[in-house]
Amino acid sequence: MAEVTSSAAETEAGKRTPCTSGLVGDVEPKCQLGSALVAGAAVMVEPVSPQPKPVPGCDSSSAVAGRGVRVLKRNMKRNASRSCLGRKSSLGLREREWLKGDVRRGCVYIDGKEMVSANASSSTSSSGALLSSLSCASSSSSGPDLQLVLCSTETTTAELCTQDRDDLYLHLHGDLIRRMDPDERPLQILYDYLSGLGYQDPVRIQEEGAMADLSCMIRFFHGKPNSIEQLDRILLSGVFSVRKGKTQLHKWSERQVILCGTCLIVSSVKECQMGKMHVLPLTGGKVEEVKRRQYCLMFSSAGQQGQTYYVIFDSCPEYLRWLRQASKVVSQRIGTVDLSCYSLEELPEYLFFSQDITHLNLRHNFMQADAGLCNLNRFTQLKSLNLSNNKLTKFPASLCEISTLTEVNLSCNRIHNIPEEIGNLQNLQTFILDGNCLQSLPSELGNVQQLTHLGLSFNDFKVIPAVCEILTAMDKLSMAGNHLQKLALETLGQMTHIKHLDLRLNSIRSVVMDNLEAINHVTYLDLRDNLLTELDLSVIGSIEHLHCERNNLTTLTLSGFSLRTLYAGSNQLTTLSLYPLPGQLVHLDLSRNRLESVPDWVCDAKKLELLDVSHNLITELPMRLLCSLSLQKLLVGHNHLQNLPSHLEHTPLEVFDVQHNQLNELPECLFLKALNLRCLNVSANNLESLPPNSDTEESLSVLQELYLTGNNLTDKCVPVLTGHPRLRVLHMAYNQLQSFPASKLSKLELLEELNLSGNKLKAVPTTITSCKRLHTLIVHSNSIAVFPEILHLPEIKLVDLSCNELTEILMPETLPATLQELDLAGNTNLVLDHKTLEIFSHITTLKIDQKAAIPTSDPVGAPTLWSHGYSEMAGHRNKLCLSVLALDSFGDNLEALYGVFDGDRNMEIPRLLQCTVGDVLTEELQQSSVDSVYMTHTFLVSHRKLGMVGQKLGSSTVLCHIRHDPSDHSSYFTLTVANVGNSQVVLCRDGQPLPLSKVFCVEQCVEELERVKQQKAIITEDNKVNGVTCCTRLLGCTYLFPWVLPRPHVHTISLTAQDEFLILGNKTLWENLSYAEAIEAVRNVPDPLAAAKKLCTLAQSYGCHDNVAAVVVYMNIGEDNCTCEMHGVPLPSPGVFAPPVNMIVKDSAHYSVTPSSSSGIASEFNSEMSASEVSSEVGSTASDEQPATSLEAGTVPRSERRCSLHPSSSTSVFQRQLSSATFSSTHSDNGLDSDDDQPVEGVISNGSKLEVEVDIHCFQFKVPGNTTTSQARDEGLFVNMSEDDSPGTYLKVQRQNGMNSGSLLTINKEGSDLKKSSSASNLQGKKFSNGSVVPLEKSHNIIEVATEAPKKKCGYFAAPAQPDPEDQLIVPPDLEEEVKEQMKQHQDPVSEAESERDNRFTQQEVYDTAL
Repeated sequence: MAEVTSSAAETEAGKRTPCTSGLVGDVEPKCQLGSALVAGAAVMVEPVSPQPKPVPGCDSSSAVAGRGVRVLKRNMKRNASRSCLGRKSSLGLREREWLKGDVRRGCVYIDGKEMVSANASSSTSSSGALLSSLSCASSSSSGPDLQLVLCSTETTTAELCTQDRDDLYLHLHGDLIRRMDPDERPLQILYDYLSGLGYQDPVRIQEEGAMADLSCMIRFFHGKPNSIEQLDRILLSGVFSVRKGKTQLHKWSERQVILCGTCLIVSSVKECQMGKMHVLPLTGGKVEEVKRRQYCLMFSSAGQQGQTYYVIFDSCPEYLRWLRQASKVVSQRIGTVDLSCYSLEELPEYLFFSQDITHLNLRHNFMQADAGLCNLNRFTQLKSLNLSNNKLTKFPASLCEISTLTEVNLSCNRIHNIPEEIGNLQNLQTFILDGNCLQSLPSELGNVQQLTHLGLSFNDFKVIPAVCEILTAMDKLSMAGNHLQKLALETLGQMTHIKHLDLRLNSIRSVVMDNLEAINHVTYLDLRDNLLTELDLSVIGSIEHLHCERNNLTTLTLSGFSLRTLYAGSNQLTTLSLYPLPGQLVHLDLSRNRLESVPDWVCDAKKLELLDVSHNLITELPMRLLCSLSLQKLLVGHNHLQNLPSHLEHTPLEVFDVQHNQLNELPECLFLKALNLRCLNVSANNLESLPPNSDTEESLSVLQELYLTGNNLTDKCVPVLTGHPRLRVLHMAYNQLQSFPASKLSKLELLEELNLSGNKLKAVPTTITSCKRLHTLIVHSNSIAVFPEILHLPEIKLVDLSCNELTEILMPETLPATLQELDLAGNTNLVLDHKTLEIFSHITTLKIDQKAAIPTSDPVGAPTLWSHGYSEMAGHRNKLCLSVLALDSFGDNLEALYGVFDGDRNMEIPRLLQCTVGDVLTEELQQSSVDSVYMTHTFLVSHRKLGMVGQKLGSSTVLCHIRHDPSDHSSYFTLTVANVGNSQVVLCRDGQPLPLSKVFCVEQCVEELERVKQQKAIITEDNKVNGVTCCTRLLGCTYLFPWVLPRPHVHTISLTAQDEFLILGNKTLWENLSYAEAIEAVRNVPDPLAAAKKLCTLAQSYGCHDNVAAVVVYMNIGEDNCTCEMHGVPLPSPGVFAPPVNMIVKDSAHYSVTPSSSSGIASEFNSEMSASEVSSEVGSTASDEQPATSLEAGTVPRSERRCSLHPSSSTSVFQRQLSSATFSSTHSDNGLDSDDDQPVEGVISNGSKLEVEVDIHCFQFKVPGNTTTSQARDEGLFVNMSEDDSPGTYLKVQRQNGMNSGSLLTINKEGSDLKKSSSASNLQGKKFSNGSVVPLEKSHNIIEVATEAPKKKCGYFAAPAQPDPEDQLIVPPDLEEEVKEQMKQHQDPVSEAESERDNRFTQQEVYDTAL
């Protein structure tokens, strides 16, 4: 369907003027075009028309783009691959100069027909060894099989084929091949195709057109490829043991077996498609199982001279697959001919020799009404004809002469009119005209009195055709996706024969009722996805099934005489009136409305089995509803219920979903009265207890699934669970459990899935070994220190123990063969030896923490600004069809990249994108720094690089790129988000969700719906484009072009101090969690990994059974951390200006100093230095370029400095301040001699002294007025502010668990009273901007921490155990007197501060050490 329509579109595009894509102007190409030319020289082809005048600025050899342009050709050998034709290769100088002259010029790859069989067939994954042999045979061809043709957008097919006898063929998406007309322009078609994908820059279009791997989407051939017809028909293939005949005379031998079309082809493996082939027609034959041999089938053809083949398969799944497929083939009628997807332009002559053909399928071809179908009337017995998805622009006249036709399908063509001769088809019963350009129907169609089904969906009708009133036999009319604006019930009443009416996806705003005459013939009415605000269908007394979802209805009035199903979800309903009572109502869906109560008449619906009133405003459930004798499934989640009816009668209720309410308790008799209850979901309530099950020892409960996540349940509730011995699924995550009694767990022997995450458990009971059927155990985010005894369970598949406190694992001798996934991430103290890792090697997925290598070259690492955690859960699926990309450090500068790829039902595309997107983005950033350009091109290039895998498969994708502009030193960090499909990203800004992506699906995007409708796509009743996908933009699925495109939505936002974290998730996550709920759920979780785990766990507990993925990125970017300076002058922070500061460090025996680990020197210490002890005083803060002449000097002018919020360019030179700190060279804390240590960058050795290059930036803090010296001596940094400030101010550098290692704390007289301010965001008990709380811990010496040295009692930079006589303060002779005087002056303010103990605060100064 998609292939032919796109081909027709390209044909029409080729006949338009050449500038439809904006390919005009003398634009210089930005990079080289084309591919490596490996064989042959350029061949000059003379023009077929006179040369036009050359373009100004180009030499005479380069003609302007036009019909008379010369065509340059180069012949190339394929060498069995196109990989040699890479992007970096170059054309010749002459060709490059010619291409630069005009963007309407370009190159086209033209393949030879000899090799196409292999390439085209490789898109069929099941072709097996046949394809390999064909590829080898093709690559060994001696003749040239690939040509690179330089031409212009005006060059026609006729000009390209002047030297070749064969015609030119166009191959789209590895599927269909059509012959091009002589006046079509190949390069213009190629450029229009690229423009349709999303490319806008003419130069980039010219560049992309030269890419060799574009052939997976669009290719050109000289001559029709060999064997393409047969290879497109391959259903199954493989090499198996085969025996011919029913007797034992023949031996078993290895043969190539292909199920192709309606035939079984058996041939030698070596001579496949080259030598002998035995063809066995299966239509009307037999396929039987051979019981005496395992996995053996017998294939027999029909007729007296039928043959028989026995085939033995390798495995049971393969055996069953062949049996199912072959059974379909043999069940076809003998009179049926299936020639779909053959790229036919006319009917094969041999068809006319068969006079008994009754069913002819010509779907997905290129038939033409005048030429290819002119002889259709020769089929005198034809009853069914399928011509959908062909190149038809007008109705085939010969079709009207086949009076025996009963079914005709002409959908997905470009037909504008129906001829009057259609009235000759007196026997026609089904007439499908969906996806055409019809606006009216001829009145002669009324002569077809046997017509029962008329399909007119996705045409251009504005009213229901009048001819429908006289088609008295028609009972089904489909007019979805047209342009109807109102529905007149009077007109509907005149069509007394119509029972089924489909009016989906129109623009109906009102239903007009001119009279009150009853309509008693319509039983099915579909009004989904229209623009209705009110709907009154009370006159239609016969209606049984009504769909009116996704309108804007506020009121709905219906007749309940015959009503059986009502779907009215996703509206704004406040009232719903039915009269009389719906005695036949079985299914009622009122979800996602604004109902405040359940309608009273619902309780009187005696046959109601399913009621869905979720996502409303209901505050109370009527007691009669739960006493209904027919209700089996009740969904009332996401309402405002505070309690349930306490008095219940026996009810047949089987599924009860009451999640996301405000329940404090459940009715005491719930389990006693609902004896049929199988599934109960009460997640996200306020439950503190559970009702008892039975007063007797023998339980009658049949409860199998119980979801209790997100309540306040404690250990007291666990004994109640033993009253449900048939429980299979138990979710009690995020409650208040501190233990799970072992004796109670042993009674749940049928348990299969257990989720106890997010509690306070310290151990998993050992009695879990009694749950022999347990296959899933999820207990992340607890305090478990002992690995549970779960590896002895025979059926265990998934174990999630992440984010606990595990220290070791007691391994059994052998692991269960069923174990597929073991998650141990987030256990910081867990160390696995090589033997344990080797035992775990056979597990499909093993997740453990990677010991992050501390950066040695980059002084500022991305983890100080952002950190991430992600979670992927397969749910009830057998495979995980999504992937996650998470790079905290991406590129050369401070950048990060995160992404989620959701393949829905395939895992290949997400994995390919995970591996390639990062590299593609890196290349695109080198070409453009414009966010919308580089991100769009990243998606489009990734789409191309999917190759043949992306022809039939696709993936939703969302990418988040955090970066700053290296060329702009004052730029903030920006977040660029791009997405296709239904994966989304939400930013938490100041506690509020900020969606940054766009959902591309038919149901939620009106613009995309209109675009797809204009392209004449067929949207099925489940809202899927051509029945394949609900998304209108994907990476991959190229065969759905132009309906499904890869062009992304791109959004860029500047990050601020209020931005706390990002959440990336796939469709399933956001279907079960709202934006606000997701933000609230993880805002107080300190660990991003635990946050991502929590989101996925909540989604599963809320009813998600599909794949779910979440990525949480915590950000620590704040304007108050700014330390930028321009020529020594600090840039102002919000509302605070930093004055000059003098930093005096006292004698190391009393005071110690360590730089912030977020500054450059701290990182270097952490990564490279041993814990050498500092013995001297640090006295100078002068720049190395301009030393200070006095310690009292103010801010010294120096080079520009940038902080983490405004990072400087990676190419700029960072100016460090040199501080004189003397280290002992005789001993080091790691037990090595200093001679054995590696030299440390930034440390200059001078005998026994070491000068350390230290970054001393402006420390950002707010200082109380009075502090004591004694509390700061061992743990702090003594800082003296300017003369105007209060003396004796102390400062301590606090290391915060690695989350924000450059935090600063001020110390007052009690040592704990901290001044809360915007600059003290990392203090004790204060939340980070991402919601996490870092507890105040004892300060660490950063140097000692790096080498795990013991803490010294005498301070961070303490004197060595054996003082060196050379260790002393180094002061230049000319400054010695000034230094002594300065130090003496600064001792008096300290004593004054101790005595006064003033409660006044000094003037607040804001500085920072963050880089």
